[in-house]
Amino acid sequence: MRSDQIRQGRLSGERSGDLEHFLASMEADRWIAEADLLVDMAHLLGLRRQGIIDEAPARALMAALLDLHDHGLPEEAFDEKFEDIHAGKEAYLIDRVGEDFGGRLHMGRSRNDEVATCIRVRLKQELIALVRSLDDLRRTLLDVAAAHTETVMPGFTHLQHAQPTTLAHYLLAYEQAFSRDTARLREAYARVDVSPLGSAAFASTGFPLDRVYTAGLLGFSRPAPNSMDAVAARDFAIEVLAGVAVSMTTASRLCEELVIWSTAFVGFVQLDDAYCSTSSIMPQKKNPDVAEIMRAKAGSAAGSLAAAITIVKGLPMSYNRDLQELTPHLWRGVESARQSIPLLAGMIGTATFRTERMAAEAGRGFSTATELADVLVREYGLPFRTAHRIVGRAVRHGSLDLATVEAAAREAAGISVVELGVTEEKIASVLDPVHAVAVRNIVGGPAPAAVAVQLSEQQDLLARDTAWAEETGAALSSAFEHLILESRRLIA
Repeated sequence: MRSDQIRQGRLSGERSGDLEHFLASMEADRWIAEADLLVDMAHLLGLRRQGIIDEAPARALMAALLDLHDHGLPEEAFDEKFEDIHAGKEAYLIDRVGEDFGGRLHMGRSRNDEVATCIRVRLKQELIALVRSLDDLRRTLLDVAAAHTETVMPGFTHLQHAQPTTLAHYLLAYEQAFSRDTARLREAYARVDVSPLGSAAFASTGFPLDRVYTAGLLGFSRPAPNSMDAVAARDFAIEVLAGVAVSMTTASRLCEELVIWSTAFVGFVQLDDAYCSTSSIMPQKKNPDVAEIMRAKAGSAAGSLAAAITIVKGLPMSYNRDLQELTPHLWRGVESARQSIPLLAGMIGTATFRTERMAAEAGRGFSTATELADVLVREYGLPFRTAHRIVGRAVRHGSLDLATVEAAAREAAGISVVELGVTEEKIASVLDPVHAVAVRNIVGGPAPAAVAVQLSEQQDLLARDTAWAEETGAALSSAFEHLILESRRLIA
């Protein structure tokens, strides 16, 4: 295949291999190679529809593009001497059909609008896939939660026993977070869903392109309204990376707890062997390696976001070659979530939660002390701060039995709780973790009835998100199928 045809007019001289490698974007371009063929087909159909290209070169070019679509791009198109896949593919087409025909595909188009369009085409597909993965994870969390609405466990603040809750309440907290992550990606999709094609270098073109037509062929809702912004903007990529980084942060928090919970001294969960590894020297070890690597993937996603923002922040309008360096960070961040989220769903779905161990810990660390203070307020009329001080003083003395609470009341508040009617039986019932959970029945609480409402609401929200992913994915696939059909009709 010939050398880079783009350099042959203005520039001369040969480049060293190191220089070619420094300038090339071929590894990142593998992500968009298939999208680039679709963009070429749409552009060619647009050229033909507007009478910008004659039938003979249009048919020859489309036949070659369809062959590449059906059988894949040859490896030589990714040779770094071409800098990017766009130039490599154009060189292949010129070699195949001659420059008189092959040299006409780029009319009314720059690599600037071409690559921006390709990135958006591929990114839309990735966003739909990510939403589907998050939907599967959320479905798993809801299913496991539904089976554990009465599984009492300790809740923690500062990693200290705080108050009893349920496993369902805990899992629903993560499902809520992942549902917001889903919403962020759905909202980002709307801003990715505009077509830069036809914007050319930045000032559009004198060729009478129908940008609405080509946008529709590629499944976009509309063309980008400003040609300079269309090629220069990468805020859509930063927004997607932000959504990915947030969702991976949520995943990392859950992984951190699974790591802690799976230790022998906590023992709340047993992870399936498939998600664990062992030691090369210590035969007894079962290490939560998938969860640990996923925590690291969250760091990679956050790093990709920081890199993208830093690359863009000093760039003037419009296109600058710096943007090439952003694209690998985009795909790296997306891939971290694409790999991780399905594995997290599998790890949760196959885990064995040790409910007896959770129940045994639920009341430790004076975790029901808050309920005792609340009862002193609700049923015996004490100000909350007084009740808080009494119970806190009793905990300092090491017990919440009636004698200790009575002594604490006299010491801290100068009153007698026995004279108020508090009994040993009352204290014992109040300190039961099951009771402490059951009375927290307001909106958002851990009581089984309150959790049932949360489950129902989140299942409805999940159904809407799932429907969006299916409808949006089907519409995009339908657009691509129509594009291929129209392309084949051109040469039929």
